[in-house]
Amino acid sequence: MKALVLKRYNKAGKLEFAEIPRPIVKADEILVQVHAAGLNPIDNMIPKGTFKPLLKFELPAVMGSDLAGVVVQVGNRVSRFKVGDAVYASLFDLGRGSLAEYAVVPERAAALKPANLDFVQAASIPMVALTVWQALKERMRLKPGQKLFVPAGSGGIGTMAIQLAKQFGATVGTTTSTANVELVRGLGADEVVDYKRQNFEETLQDYDAVLGTVRGDGLEKALQIVRPGSTVVSLIGPPDAAFARGRGMNFFMRFVFGLLSRKIIGLARGRGADYSFMFVRPDGAQLAEIGKLLESGRVRPVIDKVFPFTEAVEALAYLEQGRAKGKVVVRMVRD
Repeated sequence: MKALVLKRYNKAGKLEFAEIPRPIVKADEILVQVHAAGLNPIDNMIPKGTFKPLLKFELPAVMGSDLAGVVVQVGNRVSRFKVGDAVYASLFDLGRGSLAEYAVVPERAAALKPANLDFVQAASIPMVALTVWQALKERMRLKPGQKLFVPAGSGGIGTMAIQLAKQFGATVGTTTSTANVELVRGLGADEVVDYKRQNFEETLQDYDAVLGTVRGDGLEKALQIVRPGSTVVSLIGPPDAAFARGRGMNFFMRFVFGLLSRKIIGLARGRGADYSFMFVRPDGAQLAEIGKLLESGRVRPVIDKVFPFTEAVEALAYLEQGRAKGKVVVRMVRD
């Protein structure tokens, strides 16, 4: 089968197409013919070795995390799916990839595709929706009436975070460029700061939670708008010692991550806030819950551009420019 493969880590993040054997299904897995694969910023970071200490791949490795497709084979212990089912899933942190004609998915990671979405739309959902769901519900325990700040509201994470936060009853503040103000307002954002005209840290105040999604000094600036007792969850780092412990890393790595996060943790404590770093985990049960919101129309996919599989490298390059409104998706099979 054809797949987009990483053969060795390199600064250029170079990937190439290769013919590889179709994966073999284990007892608790399903084999999916991939119709579409959603891209995420981390897909450009992994080939450069950015997450080499944290994510273990056996090279050569198929890249990509999100997929939507049709089940073509099931393991003998699989009970929730059958051949012919349309499913979607995230494979992030499972040591396997979605940018291929076929992918093996653990049963626990998959959910039935929302009936009102096509495969491209469904493939845009898993990682961003699971990330936001786990950050807001599990880590922040966001409550109705609380205020959540999500920078870069027009991006993949931002467009989903605004919508899910509104479903949880929160007030949402965000930043975006002039051209995207109406987009994020249409998704439900309550306070929108045009970063080309204003500094959010001078405009927003008394926030209960921050979802860190932007590299640079944005996280430190966000600490200026939180109230005591607030929660800051970062998706971009720095990783902390608690994260290292949770992944079973050795004492040295826990020490290193403790040093890396010492400054931001100290700044957060100075504001009476709690800081933590998180990785998303695949979870089919949560995807099923998110699917209900999608089928009801209360949450919708936001897609910027769709590329054919033959242009997957170009799709990743486009995503890396950082200008996408919503998600970038690669289509393998036309519906």
